[in-house]
Amino acid sequence: MTTLFDPIQIGDIALSNRIVMAPLTRNRAIAGNVPGPLTVEYYRQRASAGLIIAEASQISPMAQGYLDTPGIYSDEQIAGWRQVTDAVHAAGGKIALQLWHVGRISHVSLLPEGAAPVSSTDKKAEAMTFTSEGFIPVSTPRALRDDEIPGLIADYRHAARNAIAAGFDGVEIHGANTYLLEQFLRDSVNDRSGPYGGSIANRARLLLDVVQAVAQEIGAGRTGLRLSPMTTFTAPLDSDPQALYGYVVEQLAPLGLTFLHIIEGETGGPRAPEGKAFDYEALHRAYPGAWLVNNGYTRDLALQTIADGKADLIAFGRPFISNPDLVRRLRENAPLNELRADKLYGGGAEGYTDYPTLEG
Repeated sequence: MTTLFDPIQIGDIALSNRIVMAPLTRNRAIAGNVPGPLTVEYYRQRASAGLIIAEASQISPMAQGYLDTPGIYSDEQIAGWRQVTDAVHAAGGKIALQLWHVGRISHVSLLPEGAAPVSSTDKKAEAMTFTSEGFIPVSTPRALRDDEIPGLIADYRHAARNAIAAGFDGVEIHGANTYLLEQFLRDSVNDRSGPYGGSIANRARLLLDVVQAVAQEIGAGRTGLRLSPMTTFTAPLDSDPQALYGYVVEQLAPLGLTFLHIIEGETGGPRAPEGKAFDYEALHRAYPGAWLVNNGYTRDLALQTIADGKADLIAFGRPFISNPDLVRRLRENAPLNELRADKLYGGGAEGYTDYPTLEG
């Protein structure tokens, strides 16, 4: 019987176990949105994960939505990430980078020359973002023109190439949590006409074009994707999530991606939100590749899910923040450190690299 601790080959990447560190925004990039020495140590400490998916990193200056998040578009950022990947590899780990464009979840103070955020729409989100002034409402976006879409796809392609140059084993395209690609996917946000609006096929076009471009650039065996069908982080659900995400998964099935990463339920919230049914198993049946699941998994649920063949990998988020040796703790059923929620975003080593292991 397969267990959580067995090795697995996903695409071109061989993993020592099926425990994945989920991407976690920590807002600790240094000048130039570069990962610094603390970030090197943070990921090195967690290299026992079968795969680390490093924190969301903007693909261009226009893709940023929060203060002090790292990028993957400049030479300095590539060099900073190279220090991280070298440290993780030296410790025996594997690491992928999440490619991020926040779309309308941004503020003019974070963007070049005070530009407006871009999205599928010009409708402002009911959301807050983190700036030098603290948490403030996001700015009103402008709708991307159709003739700007090829340049956006090129930014994803360039960022993926940079990630490989920085030593990452692969990438995860962030198509979840109501950021840019999901702003195009959902009819609750996407109010445009033309080739990227209206029908499910049109609304899914940008996501699928990005996935195919990245896979062409670095290989499908190093390309993953994250989706969140039932998350309402900054936007309402699509009018028919089952049909929308079912179509997306059908289109992804033949591409040979490294993995598909599904957030079950509300990101960081209930796994089964009341009154919001969704058949994740139908998506899984339609997808032949590695199936990675996330959200609120306990040790017992993770063990059972792998044993039952309902997933190939399990991602843990916050437990990895407070437990750098989470793999060992899960294996030995050891108690977990308590998370310091007030140290999640920004700051220094406290609540970042100072959590103890079982060895002290």
